[in-house]
Amino acid sequence: MTPRFTKAISLAARAHEGQNRKGTPIPYITHPVAVAGLVAAFGGDEDQQIGGLLHDVLEDGGPQYAVEIEREFGARVLAIVEGCTDGTPDSTGQKAPWAERKEAYLTHLAEASADVHMVSGSDKLSNARAILDDLVTIGPAVFERFTAKKDGTLWYYSELSKIFTAANAPMAKELAATVLKIQELAR
Repeated sequence: MTPRFTKAISLAARAHEGQNRKGTPIPYITHPVAVAGLVAAFGGDEDQQIGGLLHDVLEDGGPQYAVEIEREFGARVLAIVEGCTDGTPDSTGQKAPWAERKEAYLTHLAEASADVHMVSGSDKLSNARAILDDLVTIGPAVFERFTAKKDGTLWYYSELSKIFTAANAPMAKELAATVLKIQELAR
């Protein structure tokens, strides 16, 4: 671990302080740390790993973090984080409607860089694994914690899997297998 990585953990912890994983008591910071670990496991470099730690900072912490990310970690890391952001809150703390954000994000991802594919794909794999674990443990009720409920969530992860597979992203096979298991259990 380098001083840059340690700084990134600190920034992620500050930006996500007090946040929990959706519908759980699990501290949110566990997710970006897991994403950074997946990025590393799939061969990602330090900037990509830092991007994994910070991938949700703009989305969940606010756009004001962009200046700090660029200053502390550089333009490449900021580009990764921006590329993984599907919407930032407006001045009232609201984001665009879910379907609008997800459609736009899927369109963006289809043309995104390999850096963004590495981090976003690792993020989506981490999320899909959490959904699968909860689906096994608590059953279909897991989908009640999501804005899009079961059908929208299944659609979104299916579309993500197709994009990462088409891009030949390093985690595409694992994501596809996880999404397939979710679909089978959700029937």
